[in-house]
Amino acid sequence: METLNKMSTAGGTGESPVLQIQDLTMVFGGLRAVSQFSMSLSQGGLYGLIGPNGAGKTTVFNMITGIYTPTSGSILFNGHEISKLRAHQITRLGVARTFQNIRLFQDLSVLDNVRIANHTHAGYSLLEAISRLGRFGRRERALTEQAQDLLAVFGLQDRQHELARNLPYGEQRRLEIARALATHPRMLLLDEPAAGMNPTESETLMGLIRFVRQEFDLTILLIEHQMRVVMGICEWITVMDFGQVIARGTADQIRNNQDVIVAYLGSAARREI
Repeated sequence: METLNKMSTAGGTGESPVLQIQDLTMVFGGLRAVSQFSMSLSQGGLYGLIGPNGAGKTTVFNMITGIYTPTSGSILFNGHEISKLRAHQITRLGVARTFQNIRLFQDLSVLDNVRIANHTHAGYSLLEAISRLGRFGRRERALTEQAQDLLAVFGLQDRQHELARNLPYGEQRRLEIARALATHPRMLLLDEPAAGMNPTESETLMGLIRFVRQEFDLTILLIEHQMRVVMGICEWITVMDFGQVIARGTADQIRNNQDVIVAYLGSAARREI
């Protein structure tokens, strides 16, 4: 833990954090899933959160995005306390996420999956939607165009009228990221985006994440078990075990951290990365 105490939680950037988490704790009955978790993310950074299964990583994501209300602790996003807000309120503030298990609207078209997310910024009233008058038609056309532009960015424009469930796995992953971006986020949380991908697909994903960060001016936090992906793109990595942070640092610092090697990576995994 000595190494951990010497490392800045903000990745050493010195900038004001876009996300600041302090002493976050989540208790389910008698189980303490996350304990005293703290983290700071600076605008435009690309961060990784890793650890073995059951370490508490997805629970942290669920607290940030309003699926769980923390037992205690604070989550500040752009200076706003969001730990007690509902998921849709947090989305409106600019936080988007994907899930470990793909959660698309499988029986809707590729285009409609993105259009639905765009409606968080529809800009017309319920009455206008029911009557289809006023701003409704103009805004619907604009939302459709925005959705099509996003699909073009992700190479899915030619599949826009297909059902989401008919897309290959890798394209479903891309569609899920496109749908998250349709909410106009300032921060994107990716939960195991490389799950189920082969090495070639993972390499393509790494390039896509870098592109998305730069093109959309995002702060990105990702959970990932593929160490090649984490070490290849993340500028700052936090490691959890049994609900607690055991290390923070750059890829090189984490790769050589004895606490991480023993608790998570193991000697064989160390050779892999």
